[in-house]
Amino acid sequence: MNGFLLVNKPVGMTSHDVVYYLKRKFNIKKIGHTGTLDPFASGLLILCIGKATKLADLFQNKDKTYEGTIIFNHHYDTYDHTGTILESKNIVIDQDVLKEQIHQMIGTYDQLPPMYAAIKVNGKKLYELARQGITIKRDTRKVSIYDFKMLSPLKDNAFDFSIEVSKGTYIRSIAVDLAEKLDTFGALARLNRTSIGQYSLKNAHDLEKIEIHDLITLETYFSNYPKLNLNPYMIKLVKNGIYLDERQTTMDCDFVVYDEEDQMIAFYQRTQPNTYKPALIL
Repeated sequence: MNGFLLVNKPVGMTSHDVVYYLKRKFNIKKIGHTGTLDPFASGLLILCIGKATKLADLFQNKDKTYEGTIIFNHHYDTYDHTGTILESKNIVIDQDVLKEQIHQMIGTYDQLPPMYAAIKVNGKKLYELARQGITIKRDTRKVSIYDFKMLSPLKDNAFDFSIEVSKGTYIRSIAVDLAEKLDTFGALARLNRTSIGQYSLKNAHDLEKIEIHDLITLETYFSNYPKLNLNPYMIKLVKNGIYLDERQTTMDCDFVVYDEEDQMIAFYQRTQPNTYKPALIL
């Protein structure tokens, strides 16, 4: 059984909790998730099943959209409402100024990840250090905000928003960075991931209702990718993990290898012109 499941993660569960739940429910040995969601967050989580676990990067590199709520005037150590308040202000925020600052954040900027993050530094995850009360220097990362909108008026120092961002963007840091522009503190009160690339939360399944027939098979996932049919001799080499080159194809993109019976055999990724490596062999 190889493919992907689209799950609507509920608030309160870790992404690992979801993996463990489905592992037991379907008696699956090999399963992993793409793009961690914090326990306080909800929304789309994509699970890779079987040999599809080797394809997690296909989703982690995609743009993502979220909806949520930002609250102002409190600085939380976690950058969200589940943490400890370290400092507070009593700033009155003008809604027009807020709208302008939101608009100005659209684009690319250097973002500082929060200490409560799964990024590894010297083999240690940042959140493991944060829980020990240790704060270390973090490198900024270039991220892009493609769209950022208010979904509700500012009320009681909070507002609802929608946002579309590039891979690796921390929405918690966006809340903090936006507040800084307003000379105050900010944090997330709610976060819901609504899409990963072309996959939408609308097509995801609740954990208690999900069934194995909801699996997106590899054949379905790769149905729009270019195909390369090879003879039995080459198929044997492909199964052994051979790289392909211009002797087989000159495609300028990733593609799927099929045998002469039109059975899917492997997925290849283009690494440079006329050079293709196997990312998945069935």
